[in-house]
Amino acid sequence: MEQLIERMNRQIEAATSSWSGEKFVDEEEHAPIDLVEYDDEFVATVDLPGFDREDVSVSVTDNTLRITAERDESTEAREDDERVLRRERRHESVRRSITLPAEVEKDAVTAKIRNGVLTVTLPRTDVEESREIEIE
Repeated sequence: MEQLIERMNRQIEAATSSWSGEKFVDEEEHAPIDLVEYDDEFVATVDLPGFDREDVSVSVTDNTLRITAERDESTEAREDDERVLRRERRHESVRRSITLPAEVEKDAVTAKIRNGVLTVTLPRTDVEESREIEIE
């Protein structure tokens, strides 16, 4: 049931982003994401094949992790006798955001990309235990 609700949330988010003039994209298909919870951190893993470190932007605002990746086709030197018959790889962009289940230390978030897989480590904030307040 929880997976169904998460999928519905992603579809609603994708649909409402198209209202602002952005092209409708099924984000799950273009940037699948795994979010794993550990005792002291969350780790998000996102598939971004073909993107380099310079192409990717990661930000955390409130309880939301936002990932944006954008690239243009690299200009390759062509042979004199080479003729391009079809060019479909020109520009690609991916946007993905996910709501985090708890507050994180924004200044301690780290990200690395290796072989087209982005890994974002989000340390949890220390939540103070409740304490008894003495009434005067």
